[in-house]
Amino acid sequence: MAVGKSAVGRRLARRLKRRFVDLDKAIEKAEGLKIREIFSEKGELYFRQREKETLAEVLRENGQVIATGGGVVMDEGNLRLLQEKSFVVCLGATREVILRRAGTGKQRPLLKGNDRVKRIDDLLRQRQKRYETAQVVIDTSDLTVDDVVEKIIGHLGPET
Repeated sequence: MAVGKSAVGRRLARRLKRRFVDLDKAIEKAEGLKIREIFSEKGELYFRQREKETLAEVLRENGQVIATGGGVVMDEGNLRLLQEKSFVVCLGATREVILRRAGTGKQRPLLKGNDRVKRIDDLLRQRQKRYETAQVVIDTSDLTVDDVVEKIIGHLGPET
C-alpha cells in the first residue's frame, strides 16, 4: 500500500496506450461499497474471495495494465494466475515512506489499530517472499511516478 500502484499504473497504461484496471476500484464498483466498507461490513475473507474472482475475470483479457492490492499475491492461485498471464512488477517503498504516503490510514483497513509501524512491518514481512517472485521489483521511495514508469518500460522490451 502507498507505493504508487494506481498512479504508476494509470500513467504506464497511458504511455503504452492500453486499458488501465485498478482491481480495488473494480471490486468497489461491483460491490457498490468502498474497500474499507467491504472489510468492515463483510470481512477480509469475503473481500479476498471477491478479489480472487475479480482478478480471474480481469485477466481473461490481454494487453492491459492492472494495479492489484498488495495482498493479492498471498493467495497461491492468484500468484500463479498473475505469473502465467502477466508481466508482474512489484512496487515497494520503505516503511517511513509508506507511513507518510498512507496519511492517517483511515481509508486503509489493513492499517487499523494503534501501532501502524508494527502493522506495516508485519505486512511487509508476511508478503516479502511473494513480492520477490515478481519479474521486476522497484523501490519507489525516492522516485517520481514518471521515473517508475520509465523503469518498467525499460524492462518490458521492444515488443510492448
